[in-house]
Amino acid sequence: MATTMSSPNLEFRMYEARYPEVDTAVMIQVKSIAEMGAYVSLLEYNNVEGMIPFNELSRRRIRSVNSLIRVGRQEPAMVVRVDRDKGYIDLSKRRVSEEDIHACEERYNKSKLVHSIMRHVAETVGVDLEDLYVHIGWPLYRKFGHAFEAFKLIVSDPDSLLDSLTKEVKEVGPDGQEVTNLMPALTEEVKDALVKNIRRRMTPQPLKIRADIEMKCFQFDGVLHIKEAMRKAEAAGCDDCPVKIKLVAPPLYVLTTQTLDKEKGISVLNNAIKACNEEIEREKGKLVMKEAPRAVSEREDKLLAEHMAKLQSANEEVDGDIDSDEEEDTGMGEVDVENSGIAE
Repeated sequence: MATTMSSPNLEFRMYEARYPEVDTAVMIQVKSIAEMGAYVSLLEYNNVEGMIPFNELSRRRIRSVNSLIRVGRQEPAMVVRVDRDKGYIDLSKRRVSEEDIHACEERYNKSKLVHSIMRHVAETVGVDLEDLYVHIGWPLYRKFGHAFEAFKLIVSDPDSLLDSLTKEVKEVGPDGQEVTNLMPALTEEVKDALVKNIRRRMTPQPLKIRADIEMKCFQFDGVLHIKEAMRKAEAAGCDDCPVKIKLVAPPLYVLTTQTLDKEKGISVLNNAIKACNEEIEREKGKLVMKEAPRAVSEREDKLLAEHMAKLQSANEEVDGDIDSDEEEDTGMGEVDVENSGIAE
């Protein structure tokens, strides 16, 4: 794999196919909004342009385009038409199911990590990113379904996997005839840089586990009882699996923890809910499980944060909130144990 004399080209698509297939969910970023629809970049395909017509934004009647799509936002969209000759790609938001969203996000996050590693190696050793994909990335995609799965194996056993990669090199033989020889796909420099980057980046990522509950207490000093129940919940955590509980909007609370062990995280949150329930019931309050502990995606976590921010903003705009005795301590938004409120 020869190095280039000039600066390497570090821009290239993530997959071997130049364009996505129809009925495939892809990750897009909104670039602009025009009269006919929203122009987007397909992030996995080297930012090739596509368009989401307005009639593909939602199944419902559109009252405000800005409420459905915003410039700069990244999200999955379904491919509905591809004109490979002209390079036109039409997409849809309304046809994307929750299952499509999860599958697309999972694939994109893996591909983005692989792409980041490959791009850094290309820049480090001075080769075109396309060269790395042709001789390393795409063969691994074909063999393992996704290069991410191969990279996980390279962490512990790089030689057996990388040394098996070859490329065809055409040379002129002694008789003047062109011959094709199989050569190692990677130089030692590229191999060392790749293994080093994979080992640095492919460390286990903690999962976020979340549970949603409703908690109320109408007794005298109910606010204090709720705070104490929240303390009991957080006390159920441990050093490698700490528990946090936050108020979304009365009476809804969320409990979260981060851990490398999914089953342990779920178990810890169940114990936290149990401790919280015992404390609030002791004070004649009530706790209802709305969503059992489960692993949540980055997108779900982001949506919750956005929802809490909106509630907090709406609460701040309500006149008389500060002076109202009836609404004291029932604020909305991200609230810790010391700032929780009684449910109304």
